Amino acid sequence: MEWGTSSSVDPVNLSPEPVSNPPVDALTPDGGALLPRVRLRTRFLLSMLLITAGLTTTSLLLVRRSVETHVRQNIATNLHDSVSAFQDFRHERETMLTNDVALLADLPITRSIMSNSDPLTIQDASRDVWQIARFDLFVLVNESGKAVALHTNTPGFTKDAAEKYFQQSLEDDHGQSSHWWLGEHHLYQTFIQPIYRGSRTEGTLLGFLVVGYEIDGRLAAEVSKVSGSQVAFSCGDEVIATTLPPTQVAAGNLRELITGSAQETPRDVAIGRERFLATSLDLSGSRTAPVRLSVLESYDQATKFLDQLNRYLLLLGLAAVLVGSGLVFFISHTFTRPLGSLVAGVRALEDGDFHHPLDPRGRDEVAELTRAFDRMRSSLLKSQQDLLESEQLATIGRMASSISHDLRHSLAAIVANSEFLVDSHLTAVQREELYQEVRTGVNLMTDLIDSLLEFARTRESLTPAYGNVAETIQRAVQAVRLHPRHHNRSIDVLCGPAVSGWYDQRKLERALYNLLLNACEAAPPIGGKVAVTAGEVSGSITIAVADNGPGIAESIREKLFHPFVSYGKENGTGLGLAVVHKIVQDHGGEILVERTTDDRTVFRILLRGRAHDPAWNSGNVMIAVGPVIPRQNASQDSVSHPGA
Repeated sequence: MEWGTSSSVDPVNLSPEPVSNPPVDALTPDGGALLPRVRLRTRFLLSMLLITAGLTTTSLLLVRRSVETHVRQNIATNLHDSVSAFQDFRHERETMLTNDVALLADLPITRSIMSNSDPLTIQDASRDVWQIARFDLFVLVNESGKAVALHTNTPGFTKDAAEKYFQQSLEDDHGQSSHWWLGEHHLYQTFIQPIYRGSRTEGTLLGFLVVGYEIDGRLAAEVSKVSGSQVAFSCGDEVIATTLPPTQVAAGNLRELITGSAQETPRDVAIGRERFLATSLDLSGSRTAPVRLSVLESYDQATKFLDQLNRYLLLLGLAAVLVGSGLVFFISHTFTRPLGSLVAGVRALEDGDFHHPLDPRGRDEVAELTRAFDRMRSSLLKSQQDLLESEQLATIGRMASSISHDLRHSLAAIVANSEFLVDSHLTAVQREELYQEVRTGVNLMTDLIDSLLEFARTRESLTPAYGNVAETIQRAVQAVRLHPRHHNRSIDVLCGPAVSGWYDQRKLERALYNLLLNACEAAPPIGGKVAVTAGEVSGSITIAVADNGPGIAESIREKLFHPFVSYGKENGTGLGLAVVHKIVQDHGGEILVERTTDDRTVFRILLRGRAHDPAWNSGNVMIAVGPVIPRQNASQDSVSHPGA
């Protein structure tokens, strides 16, 4: 037989692609490759839990969605009503203030004050009028536009600012009754009224009276009461007055609301950790620094009752899950009991018990399946018996044919060479050659008989003992060296001195001998190399045998470990790898053939749980063996291991 490997040694932990069948425990539910089995009753319970949880969650989400939509609509309606109420309040307030400033401008005292040209006199004389009028801002401007008197409740607003905003108000006057002045973080809604000596139509213009009310927290609180919501007055990107707490004002999200475009349609705004629905209203027509009123209503406060509703729904869902799970647990036994009996029958059939008692009573689908399984089991038993008889006859025929051919071939060679030995004219060299031929034939017959005996032995014939793997490999290598035709092959062994465990040393040596012999026969006569690697992985012993031959033929790759399978060997019996496979299986291990490149073949033996100590006491040590030489020179180039 021929197979291919490279001359280098692969590490022990390579992931092989086995040619042989995978181990049985990897395909069963108890193996580590699959998840643990889920019982049918557990499936019923899980289904009930999933369905109930899904229905509860869906109901909760639908109810919450419906309530949130309803709450949102109510908040939007409230915001619209709040804006309408403020606009009515604003209109009434502006009408009243316009009348007040017109009346104040027509007072004789006001005209008398503006008739004086001295600003200091006007400043002092106008104080009494300002205190009587009780305005937050009181400004007198002469006919040339210069502020000659200024009174405020809060300091910071200057005459220069008053003159600037007065000119802007005259320029931007488009029939508006009020204007907005901002100075030193103080925002005023102002009203301008001209002061005449005489009538408005025929009199002389003396100047202008400007009065204003400051937009502050007091006014914001009044507007909040009127609108029933939180409010914020802003000018440009500056918040002037608001009823929101300072922590929410400092959060920064409020600025995004006041700097954006004004929208009457409510929109979601998160200020701090609270969600609001907000709408905006422009109070001035200015584009550079618009005065805006933002009305906000807390969405979280309006939906706070949803938390209690969610708790009620969650408790109801949990109660439904518990009650439903209890009912399913007790009712499911009616369905799972006959299925459990059928599963027990299937497991018994798996173990070879064709007579396990079944309970086919009933008329449901499970009873019909049980009766069908019973009929199938009987038919399978009869088919197995017929198959065993046919297989036995076929096996006997193949064995007889193969053994008779091999024995006849070896016996013919022994008889012929024995007749030649009778000739007295032979030299000592010729007699030695004939003797070696006879010995080779006897060895072939002995190997064949040993293989047949080994193949027929049961697992109980194992005699495990604690031994060193390196010594077993050494004995197998020395046995291979006895074959003269393999003298030109070199063997490299990589094995740690502490690799040891429990195994049948004689049988493992036999398996390694067969693998090494096949590897030497597959390796080329010139430059042939064989490598043996041994080690411990997770408490298991692993041994790899590699060669640099041409590789395994595709025609025998799938049936490589079957008996009487041979390829490319002149006198092969086809039992070598079958014996190796049986020995490894008797040890509870597995043998794999790694699919490598065309110039390397690796056979890997894995004996699980056979190592004494999974931790190596020392690192791997390469043991190099040169070309195999005749037995008489073995002492000069023998296989050894560290510490031997």
